[in-house]
Amino acid sequence: MSLTYTISDKTKKILFAMMGIGLLAFVYAMVRGIPIQRVWANVLVNIFFFMSIGLGATFYMAKKYAAEASYAIVYKRVYEAISGYLPIGALMLVLFLIAGFLGLHHIYHWMDKDVYNPASEHYDKGIAHKAAYFNPLFFWGRILVFFGLFIFAQRTLRQRSLEEDLTGDISLYKKSITTSAWFLVIFGFTAPVIVWDVIMSVDTHWFSTMFGWYVLAGFWCTTMITIMLFSLYLKGKGHLEEMNDNHFHDLGKWVFALSVLWTYTFFCQFMLIWYANIPEEVTYFQDRLGAFGYRPLFWIMFFINLLLPLIVLMSRDAKRNATFLKIVGGILIITHWLDVFVMVMPGTVGANWRIGPMEIGMGIGFAGVFLFVVLNQLAKAPLVVQKHPFLEESKHHQI
Repeated sequence: MSLTYTISDKTKKILFAMMGIGLLAFVYAMVRGIPIQRVWANVLVNIFFFMSIGLGATFYMAKKYAAEASYAIVYKRVYEAISGYLPIGALMLVLFLIAGFLGLHHIYHWMDKDVYNPASEHYDKGIAHKAAYFNPLFFWGRILVFFGLFIFAQRTLRQRSLEEDLTGDISLYKKSITTSAWFLVIFGFTAPVIVWDVIMSVDTHWFSTMFGWYVLAGFWCTTMITIMLFSLYLKGKGHLEEMNDNHFHDLGKWVFALSVLWTYTFFCQFMLIWYANIPEEVTYFQDRLGAFGYRPLFWIMFFINLLLPLIVLMSRDAKRNATFLKIVGGILIITHWLDVFVMVMPGTVGANWRIGPMEIGMGIGFAGVFLFVVLNQLAKAPLVVQKHPFLEESKHHQI
């Protein structure tokens, strides 16, 4: 079997069909007169969901360098390729935010200048108190700097990895450890801020000190699921021959452990706010459990994300069973997408939400773009690194 991956014509047709479905979803929304706010809200859900996977893969790549971990080297190209979506996702997000500042959508109430003007009927004292934080210069400064650093680290680590294949220069590996170290420090401080700016600020009057960590736990888990599913796909195509049951066992453990971590952060945020019963805090969950109609979706999303990995992936054999891993991974990808959906929709469209052809079609379209980018990244380099110092150790990884 070739060491390289090539996107087949059949796969390309499927991916273009998925992207076509996404475009048809926009047409459907316009023809059916679906409120434009609902359309933009769904755009945000999908942009953030897939961008976060690219960012999560960059974090995972850096973490492996900093820890000098050997077991994941045989599928290193997989998470490198997934991290390659970060620049595309970040660009989409920046364009979405620019559209908001230009008044093309009203997802973020704080972008309306009138809410800061005491003479205006739209004046909002609560938001006005946050004027310094939402100052456009400060906002765009941190967004562009943070994403600029993330993308710089991602591209640097990727380029050094490819160069290492050609030269075997150990200094490249050591430099990547240094890059990963500063990236992880910056990521730890700045990623929660991006979550506040992009997702939490949709509900501008509400805040939670747990929210950033809750979202990070969610997209870290989703990233590991994505890495696992891509690895299973490539293994099924006859690639990644050095990847054995022990490696998939590790990925299954990651999904299991991060599902528990996600549940823990969910519980900490929800229970601490709910039993305190402070009006300005509990309103967030009232919107999701009250008259807006999100209650079934909220609890289905929670219990599936908790119980499915807890029950199915508990045993050692299940984490080594490709069928189990594919089924669990596929379901969890959908329910974590629902998690982002429930974060965004109540603060943007309230009770005027649906999961219909437009939502499903748009999700498929964005998934098509994501898959197209990642598969193209996979096709640009050998699927297994050639001269990594820990490659042989990874090949003989055992549990």
